[in-house]
Amino acid sequence: MTGPAPIAPATISAESVRGPGAGAEIEGGTVLRGGPKIDLRRKPRVAESLIKGFLFLCGAISILTTLGIVFVLGRESLLFFASEEMNLFKFFGGTEWQPAIGRFGIWPLVTATLMASAIAMAVALPVGLCVAICLSEYATHRTRSILKPILEILAGIPTVVYGYFALTFMTPMLRGILGRDVVEIYNTASAGIVIGILVIPLVSSMSEDALSAVPSSLRQASYGLGATRLETAVRIVLPAALSGVAAAFIVAISRAIGETMIVAIAAGAGPNFTFSPFRAAETMTGHIVRISGGDLSYDSIDYNSIFAIGLLLFLLTLSLNVLSQWIVRRFREEYE
Repeated sequence: MTGPAPIAPATISAESVRGPGAGAEIEGGTVLRGGPKIDLRRKPRVAESLIKGFLFLCGAISILTTLGIVFVLGRESLLFFASEEMNLFKFFGGTEWQPAIGRFGIWPLVTATLMASAIAMAVALPVGLCVAICLSEYATHRTRSILKPILEILAGIPTVVYGYFALTFMTPMLRGILGRDVVEIYNTASAGIVIGILVIPLVSSMSEDALSAVPSSLRQASYGLGATRLETAVRIVLPAALSGVAAAFIVAISRAIGETMIVAIAAGAGPNFTFSPFRAAETMTGHIVRISGGDLSYDSIDYNSIFAIGLLLFLLTLSLNVLSQWIVRRFREEYE
């Protein structure tokens, strides 16, 4: 009895492995000599080209707008400093700002601006940082999703509303606590406190983003060594996010310096060289608002002085932004 006949091994030709297009030559992006025709040249993508051009146009517009602002401020400020009645020494060396009699000492406006900003930062920085730590390290996902939108509502309230809030609520409260003889109706203290309330969402949001970007492995390592949640947040997470938190602080200071409507309503309507936060004093932005709404003749020294103040404000905020970028690059920590 014989077994099954052995099966002959199948013979597979090289042509069947390579397929019908095997051995074909490629020339100019097209398969030749028997192969299927495939166009390998780059096809134009009209939609992507339009999107790329639109994004480039937006970036160019923003840059050109900034250059235009600098050009206008510089040109009008040059006319102000080139006049016979004015020079840099009188501008930065005087302590009295009275354009009607030719006195243009900038320090009354600068001191009021810095006082209001300092009071605002004394309110916004600690409160905003504490809120950021609470949202990042203590709050659950559900709590964070509820509290953060509520907090950001403060940033959506018009600043003119904040101004009347400072005048009708904060000032009477300060006068009731400290006395009517101490606190004037218009003062930089109430304006600064309300500016701080306005800036809290900015500080807390940017700081919370910086704290949340710290890897959770650092937290777990700290907990593994026996640290409490507060010790982990203050000694581990906060130093690791120092660059982002510092940048948030500087951006908040820049925002406070440039605030207009609150100080225009609640701080006062006359330049006053004083270091008391409970007296009326006009800031740089408040002065620009008040003067620009009056009857000023074009190309007069009073008119050109507005642009000199605006240029000084621009240089202050630009310096703060440059400092913020330097801090981010200097203290930034990257984790894998």
